[in-house]
Amino acid sequence: MASGPGLPDSLVLEIFLHLPHKAVLSAGFTCRQWFAVSRDEFLWKELFYNYYCIPRTVPRHPAAVSWYREFKRLYDCIPCVEVQTLKEHHDQVLHLAFSHRGHRFSSCSKDCTVKLWDTERSDGTISLVHSTSMREFNWGYTQFSQFNADDTLLLVSGVYLGPHQSSSGEIAVISLENYTLLSRVRNKPYDVFGCWLNETHLISGNLHWIGNMTSCSVLWLNKAFQDIESENLNVVKRLFKIQNINASTIRTVMVAHCRRHDSPDLLLDYEAQAQRTQQHQPLFFDLGNTDSEEEEDEDEEDEERGEKRVSAHLPPFKPSGIQHVIHGRQSIAARERELETKVARMMGSRRTKAPDPNLVSPSAPGEGEDKTYLLFTTGSLTYSPHQIGIKRIMPDQMTTCGPVLGEERGTEEFFDSLDHVIDIHGHIIGMGLSPDHRYLYVNSRAWPVGCVISDPMSPPPIAEEIDLHVIDLKSLREERRSLRAHRAFTPNDECFFIFLDVSRDFVASGAEDKHGYIWDRHYNICLARLKHDDVVNSVAFSPADQELLLSASDDSTIKVWRSPRMVRLAEAPQRPPRAHKLLSSLLGRRSANLNGKP
Repeated sequence: MASGPGLPDSLVLEIFLHLPHKAVLSAGFTCRQWFAVSRDEFLWKELFYNYYCIPRTVPRHPAAVSWYREFKRLYDCIPCVEVQTLKEHHDQVLHLAFSHRGHRFSSCSKDCTVKLWDTERSDGTISLVHSTSMREFNWGYTQFSQFNADDTLLLVSGVYLGPHQSSSGEIAVISLENYTLLSRVRNKPYDVFGCWLNETHLISGNLHWIGNMTSCSVLWLNKAFQDIESENLNVVKRLFKIQNINASTIRTVMVAHCRRHDSPDLLLDYEAQAQRTQQHQPLFFDLGNTDSEEEEDEDEEDEERGEKRVSAHLPPFKPSGIQHVIHGRQSIAARERELETKVARMMGSRRTKAPDPNLVSPSAPGEGEDKTYLLFTTGSLTYSPHQIGIKRIMPDQMTTCGPVLGEERGTEEFFDSLDHVIDIHGHIIGMGLSPDHRYLYVNSRAWPVGCVISDPMSPPPIAEEIDLHVIDLKSLREERRSLRAHRAFTPNDECFFIFLDVSRDFVASGAEDKHGYIWDRHYNICLARLKHDDVVNSVAFSPADQELLLSASDDSTIKVWRSPRMVRLAEAPQRPPRAHKLLSSLLGRRSANLNGKP
């Protein structure tokens, strides 16, 4: 029986528009005509917007070559398939950090160890390389780590247990050549964490209480190790001294190098998505499953204040000595607290170095940049961190050479001003930089709209939903959209840090709801939810391959996630070389023999 004429392309396209994408792909193998229609750009543009529920005002990713491939990227290249569970830790795993090459990563835990892992095994699995316990140095636990720029040193931050149950922080520097401990640096409060400024120098914190709710944060530049010449050269230098009011302190320092903006990973088109409401419910898609006097003063303050650490999670976001403040607040009248704040502001205004508006300013289009910013959380209304502070680090501050206390100051100028402040209007619980250092992503739990803070020791209640804000460090403003899907449940006084990470195309975060989350940075959508048995504290993308993601949890495990595409490639049998490649190889050998080469 002779077959009749085929359906016109327009009718086949109309039918495909009403089918799910899997059915379209299957139908495309029916015949050549249907295959051609199943790759139609208009068809996949419609399937893309409908499936991912993206507003039509959002353009296609600037690096995408077709709607079909863009759909496939979001569907097939998200690291959402669990391929391995690492169980070598014996307590809550708090933080993960990759080396810059991506060949190693480190993990910190309540078991007080920092472990190093190898990601380059031939079978694709991850294995433990080395484990160091910090208990012999009187640490309570390790909480943060970071590789230096050339992956030769590892910075490890932890909680140091002092006398009378007091706790401060300490930073250790470990050589990755022979795993020896090179130096230890005091760090107070412990949730400053510390960070690398360059290959050989790191930044740490110190805290001095001036009153019940007024303190001074000092940020120090430290040489990572002492060498033969250290007897004649400084190994530490004060960077900044900043006044804190209303029981706030500086925490979570990190360094952004703006010269990376010249080669951006992604330019976000926020204007096209400005109409999207922040209350939009997230959708999930099935993707295939210092000097000695100061140190003595600090020890005395520690003993008097009797600081306590939280054993369940990371340290709560209260400054060192906050228990002393809470216990004594009944005896301090509101009028006295207001008076202390007024006096602190007056003292700060008279004795703070005047800010230079040219140090931190939005960059003009095409302007070359070589700025280095120090970023940190801070506050001015209450002890919970609700602001991002930005301070520019000048070229002459990049080394410990020169005067120990930095440039000379007049007797009336002993505080440094902040160059720029961004208020998040909520409790900040996490920060992460994009690979190009262009965007700062901030996890926060919002305060109620219109709330007024009358008592610094009674911050507003915080939302269970976590907002992921995006701050453009080129324009120095918060963008008008935020990502939302993850949740947290602890109150203000028990809130702990949830580490997030950013790759070229994606951003990921942990949450207290026993899941990790992955969003696409350009389309502003949540793509995957990664399950654990307890709170997810940290996530980390491999800088060498964003289709590899790690997640760390209170369930004492580290889970390894790869994309469906990578899992499929790993499971596929090795293909024999193609015939024309074999022929080319044989011809090449014959030519070499004829030319007399061995």
